[in-house]
Amino acid sequence: MQLPETPPPPKRGLFAGLRSSFLTGLIVITPIGVTIWLIWTLTGWIDSWVLPLIPASYNPATLIRDLTGIEVNIRGIGVATFLVFTVLVGWIAKGLIGRSLILWAEGLVLSIPLIRSLYSGLKQIVETVLSQGDQNFDKAALIEYPRKGIWAICFIASNAKGEVQASTAEDVVAVFMPTTPNPTSGFLLFVPRKDLIVLDMSVEDAAKLIISAGLVYPNGEDAKAAVEGGRLPDAAE
Repeated sequence: MQLPETPPPPKRGLFAGLRSSFLTGLIVITPIGVTIWLIWTLTGWIDSWVLPLIPASYNPATLIRDLTGIEVNIRGIGVATFLVFTVLVGWIAKGLIGRSLILWAEGLVLSIPLIRSLYSGLKQIVETVLSQGDQNFDKAALIEYPRKGIWAICFIASNAKGEVQASTAEDVVAVFMPTTPNPTSGFLLFVPRKDLIVLDMSVEDAAKLIISAGLVYPNGEDAKAAVEGGRLPDAAE
């Protein structure tokens, strides 16, 4: 008996084609647009803080107007001025006189009770962030959270050291478990090494998975490798 022919798929209407093209264009344009908007907004915010601090006679816009006779209002002049000023301060601070001035100024600030606490805290935060600027998360891993049988993705930071490690009999690892869809917030956890399952997917792929709330997953090979991932190696630092 001859089987009936499979009917051809229905043709998509004009509206459906336009809708598909619109959504595709939106996916392409949105990240670019948001990035440009953030840069534009941040630049304007820095300008609004820096330019009022510059004396009018030294304002770059004023100097350009005096030299060329052209009135300019270029966004980003404050950013450029801030960068140049910061580089000059850093260059001066490397010298003997600069170090002496910085030590004198710090001693003056630290002699004021309330300001001392604020300055010490801010300095420690800035030094920690800048000193860790070249360090990245080592691996992505799975951890049972918030209870047994439920798994969450975390990022391996380093082996626990000092008092944290000495206070437990377990070999623990510092991990950061981000929230979805904003991975900049989360929890710092110290987890026994044996309770972690290291994923073969890259940290970038794991971050995409978290930000997309599970919608963007690595390709098939990476997914298979992630499921079959091993345990955390002993040499992770």
